[in-house]
Amino acid sequence: QVHLLESGGGLVQAGGSLRLSCAASGFTFGLYAMGWFLQTPGREREFVAGIGWNGGRTYYTDSVKGRFTISRDNAKNTVYLQMNSLKPDDTAVYYCAADRAGTGAKIDTRDYEYWGQGTQVTVSS
Repeated sequence: QVHLLESGGGLVQAGGSLRLSCAASGFTFGLYAMGWFLQTPGREREFVAGIGWNGGRTYYTDSVKGRFTISRDNAKNTVYLQMNSLKPDDTAVYYCAADRAGTGAKIDTRDYEYWGQGTQVTVSS
């Protein structure tokens, strides 16, 4: 059974940092591109960052470039999102997702086969 379990969310002040983790099981993690998405109430999930199957390429939405870093450890079946210089606008539920056919660049949620349950990130001003 496939599982993606996010962790690391929480409450942080503006300017602070968080590191999200997503532990995968039930599929061959090293064959999948991975993505992080965020969702706020009443809105669709939005692409934040993506990484290729071997970590060689990474992609970011413009609003997080220079502040967030996506990485992965295939030996641990885990993908990470290091979030620095957090802003109140970053407040959202963050989800990780797996894409068998992608490179990490896909921003459409329909391209991702597996999803985690999400972790809440709240940034106070």
